[in-house]
Amino acid sequence: MRLSTTLSVYIGRQFTLWFASVFLAFLGIILLFDFVELMRRASSKPDATPSVVMDMALLKLPQMAQEALPFVILLCSMVTFWRLTRSNELVVVRGAGVSVWQFLLPALVIALLVGVFKIAVFNPVASVMQSRYEQMESKYLRGRSSLLAVSSSGLWLREADSYGQSVVHATRVLPQEFELQEVTIFLFEGTDRFVGRIDAATARLEDGYWRLSQAWLTGPDRPARFEPEYMVRTTLTPERIQNSFASPESISFWDLPESIALLENAGFSALRHRLYWHSLLADPLLLCAMVLIAATFTLRPARRHGTLILVGGGVFSGFLLYFVSDVFLALGLSSSIPVVLAAWTPAGAGTLLGLSMLFHLEDG
Repeated sequence: MRLSTTLSVYIGRQFTLWFASVFLAFLGIILLFDFVELMRRASSKPDATPSVVMDMALLKLPQMAQEALPFVILLCSMVTFWRLTRSNELVVVRGAGVSVWQFLLPALVIALLVGVFKIAVFNPVASVMQSRYEQMESKYLRGRSSLLAVSSSGLWLREADSYGQSVVHATRVLPQEFELQEVTIFLFEGTDRFVGRIDAATARLEDGYWRLSQAWLTGPDRPARFEPEYMVRTTLTPERIQNSFASPESISFWDLPESIALLENAGFSALRHRLYWHSLLADPLLLCAMVLIAATFTLRPARRHGTLILVGGGVFSGFLLYFVSDVFLALGLSSSIPVVLAAWTPAGAGTLLGLSMLFHLEDG
């Protein structure tokens, strides 16, 4: 039997209403807990006023909403199907010859569209807000003064301390030894007074200083001077420089491929960014998997006192899938498994699990 348009619209409307309700409830809970956590972190920071903390919590909210979206889909699917089953509407529909695949189709289509909207429209907006949040976090909570950027012209690194600030430019990096090639260092006193420039063939980062080779030192009021080897003080470490990169969450889905190419051309590892990009691509399939998993626990009428067991089983399955996703992402970040396998396995496994359980319930 073909699913009627009226029934499809009805099921789709119920799913959408519950999705909006659960999503707004999640946003409120996330904002409250995140605000409390940020207030705890800002308790010893005099510049981090409650209004600044609230701004940070609001800026971080879209990124947290993206992470919570699979659970929102899981819970709204369970509530929708449970209410339709409890009111015997799905019993009547199935009695009329409509298969489980037919009346699940509206929910699956909506979940798929939500996933596409997330990566194509919502993610670019969330990435801009996440970038602003990270800047405020560095300024008010972490007190970091170094900033790193990678562009088509190479690596740009700014460092500030009590003596002034310096801007380092290099065309390429050898990450194994953390050696910069074709280096230019601009030296400033205070924030804007230029005091000198150093051009060197290479700069190797060692404990507390840059070791420059074949360096030319120039300044506004002195002639150029050549030094075969020259030391420049620094507080940077390879870990701090690597952590200064913009996080993949602060880069739009559409800009991630270009950022990955720039990082790799500069000699840095783009593994984290590549893994995040593939995980975004897998999100629509993951949301569909959540609908299928929710359906396996709520489509059968529950016996007496069995509702809580079914709901608990569905929620546990969702958290288990989330845990498996984290494990695979960790394996991908450690290069233990390929990036594509790490990003797509949880979504694919969840989909296959939901399909197999529904096949067993429907035809078994």
